[in-house]
Amino acid sequence: MFKFKTEPYAHQLTALEKSYDKKNYGYFMEMGCGKSKVLLDNIAYLASQGKIDTAVIVAPKGVYRNWETSEIPTHLPDEIQAEIYVWNPSPNKAQAKELGEGAKKRGVFRILLANVEGFASPKLPKFVDLFTRGTNYLLAVDESTTIKNPKAKRTKTLVTLGAKAKYKRILTGSPVTKSPLDLYSQCGFMDKELLGMDSYWSFQGRYAITKTQRMGSHSFQKIVGYRNLEELSDKLTSFSYRVTKDEALDLPEKIYTIRNVSMTDEQIEYYLSLKKAAIAILEDGGLVSAPAAMTQILRLQQLLCGHLKTDDGEMVEVPSRRMTALLECVEEMDGKTIIWSRFRYDIIRIEEELGKIYGKDNVVSYFGDTTDEQRQNAITSFQHGEARFFIGNPQTAGYGLTLTAATNVVYYANDFNLETRVQSEDRCHRIGQHHPVTYVDLVTRNTVDEHIVRVLQSKIDISAKTLGEEVKKWLQLSPKRGE
Repeated sequence: MFKFKTEPYAHQLTALEKSYDKKNYGYFMEMGCGKSKVLLDNIAYLASQGKIDTAVIVAPKGVYRNWETSEIPTHLPDEIQAEIYVWNPSPNKAQAKELGEGAKKRGVFRILLANVEGFASPKLPKFVDLFTRGTNYLLAVDESTTIKNPKAKRTKTLVTLGAKAKYKRILTGSPVTKSPLDLYSQCGFMDKELLGMDSYWSFQGRYAITKTQRMGSHSFQKIVGYRNLEELSDKLTSFSYRVTKDEALDLPEKIYTIRNVSMTDEQIEYYLSLKKAAIAILEDGGLVSAPAAMTQILRLQQLLCGHLKTDDGEMVEVPSRRMTALLECVEEMDGKTIIWSRFRYDIIRIEEELGKIYGKDNVVSYFGDTTDEQRQNAITSFQHGEARFFIGNPQTAGYGLTLTAATNVVYYANDFNLETRVQSEDRCHRIGQHHPVTYVDLVTRNTVDEHIVRVLQSKIDISAKTLGEEVKKWLQLSPKRGE
């Protein structure tokens, strides 16, 4: 038996003991509970017993390199001498040579780190096949909700590669981010027999309630509810371990609050006009595509943030009180603050405004435009340096990062994705946090802002019921008009 490099918490030891020799296992451990350490300890155990000679860890693009720089050096026991290889889709000559030689090596323990997005094209799967050919390997998918879509190319590819793996693991804090049906592909990646269903449609038929919906000359089965969730929860316990931070850790509390932001006269005028256009589109007799509906909602939300992109692609600023509300909010806060927005335009503007007031060195950003080097510098400056504000896009920066220097989080603009909301919340609320964390949502009453929050709350409720948990305390909105 190997010696732990970092001493496990009781819940981590329980997870490890339950999964030691299992062919397939899921670590459904809430963000901040240290599921990465559990996987590495499991890999170390299997390697020390001679049961595997190779491991492949797949994670989202913004996360997979973090395994090399942080997780493996911190948690992999020293006696497990592993050669680490990091997939690079566009390597230079030296990097290509190293990857090529590493793929052919045998007789040493190797770990390959790869981004899940790369499995949508043939280059990475071909390399993984070469890397693992003739080996006893473990294949793990970190943030496994990235393969929840059974129709996605990357899901199908990983299922195929997984069929050749001796051991499979999935890791995620929230396996149900939209509906209980999210579980089918994640569990099917390991073994579809785990859920006792031959197909996604039989799984849907067992756990979803549907009714026929007609739109024009088209009809489809619309999901209107869920059933047998207690049965599904019981099935999960046989091949997965679930723990929340409330159960596992003595972390400081989360404090939620809403800062109401009123609209300017110009915003009200534009908002009513856009809302009327959106309703007209949705009430059109023809078949309305989801992208068309979401585009209208997106425009309404952009307007609330003080900008709007025209049909010609021009960005127009609209007088707004949201930036003022943000500046007033952070002025009242002590300590470091994370600010999240789904819009690139907002991130750039917020960085500029805070830089003017607090100095450029006090503000860092992390979104699609920032390079890998800039991202690492932003994390270091915020966690260990003088930067007071970290401004990011939850889709890019909301996964895998540790930002426990923050004690305040502001949501400038949410989206409908529960996974990115939960993930981004827990960048600072995890092992290493010693202070209560305050979460502030900027919300304009009776607008799409409130609609998004209500949708997220309903998803939280469904997730809790599926996993057999109590519904979490979260944002509390005032009743809708007429309620």
